Order: sequence, then C-alpha cells, then structure tokens
Amino acid sequence: MSTIESSVSSILLDRVAEWLTNSSLAGDELENIVRGFCERIAAAGLPIARVHLTFSMLHPLYDALSFTWRRASGVTIEGFRMPAGQKPDRFLQSPYYYLLDNNLQHIRRRLMQEGPAEFPIFEDLRKDAITDYLAFVQPFGDGSVQGMMGSWSTDHHNGFSDDMIDALLRMQNHLAVAAKMAVLGKLANNMLTTYLGGDAGKRVLNGQIRRGDGETIRAALVMGDMRESTMYAEKEGRQAYIDTLNQFFDAIAAPFNRNGGEILSFLGDGFLAVYPCGRHKDPSKIACEAALSAVHQAQARVAELNKDREAKGLSKVGYGIGLHVGNVMFGNVGLKDRLTFSAFGSAVNEVQRLQILTKKYGREVVASQAFAGYCGGEWTTLGEEKLRGIRQKVTVLQPRAPAPEINVDDGFREAVQNGLSEAEQVILLHRDAKKHVERTTMEKFIQ
Repeated sequence: MSTIESSVSSILLDRVAEWLTNSSLAGDELENIVRGFCERIAAAGLPIARVHLTFSMLHPLYDALSFTWRRASGVTIEGFRMPAGQKPDRFLQSPYYYLLDNNLQHIRRRLMQEGPAEFPIFEDLRKDAITDYLAFVQPFGDGSVQGMMGSWSTDHHNGFSDDMIDALLRMQNHLAVAAKMAVLGKLANNMLTTYLGGDAGKRVLNGQIRRGDGETIRAALVMGDMRESTMYAEKEGRQAYIDTLNQFFDAIAAPFNRNGGEILSFLGDGFLAVYPCGRHKDPSKIACEAALSAVHQAQARVAELNKDREAKGLSKVGYGIGLHVGNVMFGNVGLKDRLTFSAFGSAVNEVQRLQILTKKYGREVVASQAFAGYCGGEWTTLGEEKLRGIRQKVTVLQPRAPAPEINVDDGFREAVQNGLSEAEQVILLHRDAKKHVERTTMEKFIQ
C-alpha cells in the first residue's frame, strides 16, 4: 500500500502537461500517450494504483479501444466489437452507466473491504486493495459519440485527498486534448487501412493521393468468386444474402490478408488479393507459395463453413479461385474528385479470366503455368486456353495433391461470448446515452 503524502507537486504535474502537449504535436500514438501519461503522473507523486481509459474509435471493425494501467504491471490494451442487441447486466450496474444515466461528469466512491459492493467492479478492485475510486466521462465534442471514459483508483490508506482530485481533474483535461488528437490520427489510419488495405492505406497516408500516382510492381495474384450468388440473392432475400456473403468472405478471403498478402478490393461477390514481390525468382517463389498456402487455408475454412450451414439446413457455398503472377500497375485511378486505389493491367485481367475457367473445368482452384512453375509440387494440366487480349494460349493447371489437412483457427469459429468487456459496454452506453438525450429533447419539444 502506498504511503505517499497527500500534497501534490504542481511543478511536476506541469511537466506532465507539457509532455502531453509535445506528444500531441509529435503525432504520438494513443498507446504511447496513455502509457507515458500514467507512468508520469505516478512518478510525479500521485498514488495511482490503477487507471482505466476507454476511447470510442469510430472504426469499421471495432467500437472501442480500452487501456488498463496498473502500477505493478503496466498497460494492457483491448479492442472490441459490440454484438448487436446485447445489453449486459454487469455494465448496466457499472459506475459508467450510472454516470451516463444520470448525466454526471464524475462519480467518487470510497471502497470498504467489507460489506456489499455498490457496483460489481468494486469486487475486483477490493482484491487489489483499492481504497478510493473516481470515474469520469469526457466527450470530445457536443453530440459526438467519440470520447473518453475512465477511472482513477488508489490504494493509499487515506484515499484521494482534495489536492489529488483537483490534480487529476486538471490532468484529465490535458489528457483528453492529447487523446483526441491521437484518436483523430488513428481514425484516418483505421479508415484507410480498413477500406483500402494495409499497404494501399499507407501509400495514401504517405502522400500518394493524386490521380495517376502509382507504380508498376510484380505480384502473385489471387481472384476469388462465390458461385450462384444471384440464386442466393433471389432465394434467400437481401439480408440473408448479405449475411451469407459476409460469412463467405470471412471464410475464404481472410487467409489472403496475412503473410505478405493483402485484399486489395472486393468486387461484388468476389475479391482480388495481391502478394507483392521482387522481380527475381526467389521473391516470386516466396509470394506464390504464400498464396497457395492461403488457398489451402481458405478451402479448409469454406469446408468448415459449409459443414455449419448443412447442420442448419442451409445450402453449401460454392466458389472458384484463380491464381497468377505478373506485373501490375498499382495506384490511383478514377475521376478527379473520386478516386480508387487498385491494381490493374493485363495480369489482373488474366487472373480474372482464370477464375472464370474454374466453371468450365469444374474445379475450385486453377492456376497459370507461370504461377505453378514458381510453386513447384505436383500439378495437373487441365488444358490450354486462349484468353481475351493475350496472343499466346495459357496453360491452365490445378494442384494435383489434395489440400493438406489444416486445423481451422479458433478465431474463425467465433463462438458467441456470454459476457462483454468493459470497453464493449462503454461504447454501447455511449450510443444509448446520446439516443436518450435526443429522445428526451424530442419529448420536451412535443410537450
């Protein structure tokens, strides 16, 4: 337990505020700002044992980002996605919900080691000998769902003094400004990498933003497509079809977004993935082998998906994958005021037509001779095809050996979780609070 006196050095805290300002100007990431801030306020003499901070991120994949700092172990970080329609009882009984429901900025509680706990989180804090708890909500702007919520906890035997609380409230404002700058920077990066892909997003952030900006690269190419999608759409209806399409992409496309590969674009019910590589044999070999390994993983995942669908009385999902390697142009094309970042050129056209040939040959996977030659192994020649725009016929092959047995990763199965994290709960209640304010305002207007 801390034995630090209640007096707080304003000089040292001013240094922390100055550090936050410099970190913001330098464009430091949110993680570094939170970690550095927590370590510095503790070093300045505040007897902080635990800090929890949650930021709503406006991220297409994640709703909130949560940081928990403990004096003994440092920072742990979690990003969370909120399943629709879930309102966990634990959060409805939390200090954060109490803040939002009562339109408060702060709530302070002294924690006793014995007796009933007002909020479930206090049971956990008791185990760490926490004596005083101060929670807060800090919006980043009026009417915005982006913001910061958090709590300060101490194990000091006298709890927080008035000087300490005053210092925390002042530092909270400085932290909010620095965090908002970092969140806005993270937001730009999140949006670009989610919608454009990791490498393309970095290129755009680094200034490759004008129409015509780009370069010619060599890459292994993968084109995948769902079969009979029109039938699914007509038979299952709009929402069921969208759900099926997303399940299909989760199964088949995810492996191509790892190990040097990147999903460059989704094209209706298909996708294009690229594995950029050097122009020599060894880099091309590595890229093609990585792409073929991802094909085997995708096949195992689709098989798992179809097993689940059959168990639910749903039809199987069919697909075709084309594999090729060649030079592609990589960059911005489109209108002056509406651009897209993509790969294009003859090699992209060829891999698309190879994918279509899976229908003719009744195979799930076909490849060009160029691709198969880099991969090695055993391949079966299916035939020679005249592809539109290509003078010479292209030899079409398929892997002869069956796909190796691959364990489907647990992340793909995504079993439904019974409980939700604190960060997931925060973002849900942030949104509920905003809706509550809007509804209350409308009710007042009607009355």
